[in-house]
Amino acid sequence: MKIRWLLVLCVWLPFERVFALAPESHKSSSKPTSLLPLSKTGTSVADIQVTGTITDDKGEILPGVSILLKGTSIGTTTNSEGKYSLTIPDGTKDPVLIFSFIGYTTEEVTVGNRTSVDVKLLPDLQSLSEVVVVGYGTQKRSDITGSVSSVPKARLSQLPVTNVLQAVQGSVAGVNITQSSSVPGTAPSTIIRGQNSINANSGPFVVVDGIPLSKTGGSLNDINPNDIESMEVLKDASAVAIYGVNGANGVILITTKRGTSGKPTIRYNAYTGIENFSHILKPRNGAEYVQKYKDYRAQVEPSKTDPVPNFGEVENYNAGIETDWIKEATQTGILQDHNVSISGGASNVKYFISGEYLDQKGVVKGFQYKRVSFRSNLDVTLTDYLTIGTSLFIANNNRDGGRANLLNASAMSPYGQKYNADGTYKIFPMAPEQLYTNPLLGLTTDRIDRSTNLNGNTYAEVKFSGFLTGLKYRMNLGYTYLPARTASYTGRAANDNVGTAKTFNSETNSFVLENILSYSKDFGVHHLDFTGLYSAQQRRYIQTEANATGFANDQLSFNNLGAGATQSSASMADRYGLNSQMGRINYSYNSRYLLTLTARRDGSSVMGSNTSKYGLFPSAAIGWNIINESFMKSVTPISNLKLRFSYGKSGNEAINVYGTITKNTIARSPFNGLSSVGVVAGNLGNDNLGWESTLSRNLGLDFGLFNDRISGSIDIYKNNTKGLLLLRSLPIITGYSNVYDNLGETSNSGIELTLNTHNIDKGDFKWESTIVFASNKNRILDIYGDKKDDVGNRWFIGKPIGVVYDYKMEGIWQTGEDPGSVDPTAVPGDLKFADLNGDKRITPDNDRMILGQTAPKWTGGFTNTFHYKNIHLNIFIQTVQGITRNNADLTYADETGKRNTPIDVGYWTPENQSNTRPSLGFKNPRGYGYASDASYTRIKDVTLSYVFGQKIIDKLHLGSLTAYVSGRNLYTFTNWIGWDPEAFQQPRGVSNSSGDWVNNYPLTRSFVFGLNVSLR
Repeated sequence: MKIRWLLVLCVWLPFERVFALAPESHKSSSKPTSLLPLSKTGTSVADIQVTGTITDDKGEILPGVSILLKGTSIGTTTNSEGKYSLTIPDGTKDPVLIFSFIGYTTEEVTVGNRTSVDVKLLPDLQSLSEVVVVGYGTQKRSDITGSVSSVPKARLSQLPVTNVLQAVQGSVAGVNITQSSSVPGTAPSTIIRGQNSINANSGPFVVVDGIPLSKTGGSLNDINPNDIESMEVLKDASAVAIYGVNGANGVILITTKRGTSGKPTIRYNAYTGIENFSHILKPRNGAEYVQKYKDYRAQVEPSKTDPVPNFGEVENYNAGIETDWIKEATQTGILQDHNVSISGGASNVKYFISGEYLDQKGVVKGFQYKRVSFRSNLDVTLTDYLTIGTSLFIANNNRDGGRANLLNASAMSPYGQKYNADGTYKIFPMAPEQLYTNPLLGLTTDRIDRSTNLNGNTYAEVKFSGFLTGLKYRMNLGYTYLPARTASYTGRAANDNVGTAKTFNSETNSFVLENILSYSKDFGVHHLDFTGLYSAQQRRYIQTEANATGFANDQLSFNNLGAGATQSSASMADRYGLNSQMGRINYSYNSRYLLTLTARRDGSSVMGSNTSKYGLFPSAAIGWNIINESFMKSVTPISNLKLRFSYGKSGNEAINVYGTITKNTIARSPFNGLSSVGVVAGNLGNDNLGWESTLSRNLGLDFGLFNDRISGSIDIYKNNTKGLLLLRSLPIITGYSNVYDNLGETSNSGIELTLNTHNIDKGDFKWESTIVFASNKNRILDIYGDKKDDVGNRWFIGKPIGVVYDYKMEGIWQTGEDPGSVDPTAVPGDLKFADLNGDKRITPDNDRMILGQTAPKWTGGFTNTFHYKNIHLNIFIQTVQGITRNNADLTYADETGKRNTPIDVGYWTPENQSNTRPSLGFKNPRGYGYASDASYTRIKDVTLSYVFGQKIIDKLHLGSLTAYVSGRNLYTFTNWIGWDPEAFQQPRGVSNSSGDWVNNYPLTRSFVFGLNVSLR
């Protein structure tokens, strides 16, 4: 006892809950009914009539139990008195009855010569509990008062994906996941229940085995999907309140697999397959390219007679040599994954060990991704009151290699020259045109890009006994070390005889310490949980970078930057800290009336020095298990019904470290022949910057009909966010362009629906469906306190946070029309815009409007799973509707007559007067973005699997064997003209933060074959 108290007194403690199992009410009709059709319409004298009564382990009758004659479709159910009657046809050999009921273990009973068979069903505790991870503990789903969605296990275990979010996409209501790029090793972006903030980060908080992955520099790319046991999404204030400021944008909880008692189980999962583009925006071939330039000359440069625009193309044109640059820059992608795991243990020691090797060769040449990971989860019960354990993993990511440029390949002339005379790549294939370099030039770059995630979590848990039974103390300690390195060298031949080297190194060290004290107690029909937490989290980050140019040769690559004629370097470091206290109470009365109260206090280092760095975030939720009321016993069609309501406040601190501090930037300038170092204005701080807070309301209904043959949930929510962490624009005369301030207010509301149905359950054939639907609306209510729009930032009162604001295109000015009265500079073939204010002029102040929103109005997913004996087919369809984006593939800032364009993107000519596309001479002086409908419906994945029968398994001396084929992103239904509507488009020539061209790697389609094997 002294040891236990010493462990408790070492730090302040919080609590982990334990939930009592509550009895479920079961419904049935007053007389036996047939779930499945009988094979005969009558009973012959040789038929056997079997009757009986079904009870539970306490002797209570069980109405609604299913009874099936094994190997047939003959069945029935028990009536309100738990009795049944079933006719076994004449000639049935060794008849066996199967008794099944939700929440109880299935029993098979041999009838023999008996005519009366009574059965006692034992509770299936796992099914009755349906334990869900809710943060700092678990809870029965029937007792949950917040909005918590579990990712279907089939999505986690049966899809060959490199990142688990790829499997979640479209399958959970209210979770919007966007795969903006298919670059190997790139993680999708995620937003839960829409966008609350304008400038601050809106991504969810990710927790793996109780320890944060977010804010440590880690990524879900580091987590092997095969290691994941369950994945929950916390969405409303009550569910996320226990994570305080970290839960402002929702929480994703991931629990990895752990060992169980018994002999070791060895599993080997592997798949291999190919990838290609789901859609190719094909450039024009030689004849089409020549015709386009001819049309361009006729409109813009009629005096010219050359068949091609650049002299660098003439040689190949005369020789009839064409190059398919898309083909040159791409290849068939190949991916393979091998995963081995061993799990097992005894009563006091349980283990799970896994290792993975993933190798993905991209569709664009040079792109590749390799991941090697190892995980070890261990749980050891040292005494009857002390348990310790660890969760250790290491992941090594490799994205080495020079890369081709698909963007340049799509713009390249088919007559461009690929090589110089000496066999090296020609820098400008369309010389003297220098806007687009050789798309293959990047393949010569010597480049490494590697990172490692070393993560160690350990815990110790003490259980108390005697009068303190139900009290537990747990300490979690997590540490993460993330070193990363990138380096590249562009050789002299690819850079006008000037070699360029770059190196970048970073290192992140993070730790989190959590003390959790939990107490669970039943007082008759009353159940009480209390959870308390004290935690500290810290992250330190450092980075260094160096650059050099002007190398005498390429022999040393980036390994000796001192050999460059000029060098530059930079470094930085920061530190982030968070201290938190949390208390939560769960109360249940007779499993009918539920109450959850939560309060968390967070102190963050990023808040301003003149304001409180601590914020208090409370929430409350109530629940009513209507199904457990006595008046529901006669409502036989309803098998589950629960009403939930939550109300609470959360905070957001998602700005950069030191964002509240005024900082200067180093500047170098020549003075008296020497390089002098000075400082210039950098970031303007705000010592008064405080928390961005969101007030959330959620009303939810969980339901089940016809013995849960139809089940699901409906949630309606509304959030109001105030004190936005907003970048306020400043007059440039101040020396600063903007500053963070607490300004404005937004609202965010929506509805979510999840519907699960068992459509057919007849003998060897079963058909199940899942439908998810989510609609979200966010609005800006105020910005600067004056209820006025900020047109420059495209922020409009009463409108969504992200909008497309532009001119309204009405068509194309045609020959014979006079644009002079509205657009004096326009000529036939130019875009025609609407004069919105009727002043006979097209002006940016009066004739632009909101053309659409950048976030979808609604999203959905439709999953159908078919089972026939050992064959299983899963089809998943995803849809995203009501989204508008500027289409970069329709925007040309250069002279479109002198570069290649997609064959699907036409143009206006006097002979072919298009009313949707301008002429080749149009320069787009107003910067119109070509807003387009980016809605789509996609056959996201189809998986066909076969589970081998026991006879084959025994012959092979295996425990189990499953083979499958799977296809992803098979077909997209859309009106979008371009590579893919899902990819976030930016103007051509703009790269994202990782340096990859945004639309240089569109969506890919994959086909894989896999095997899942377990050994005895």
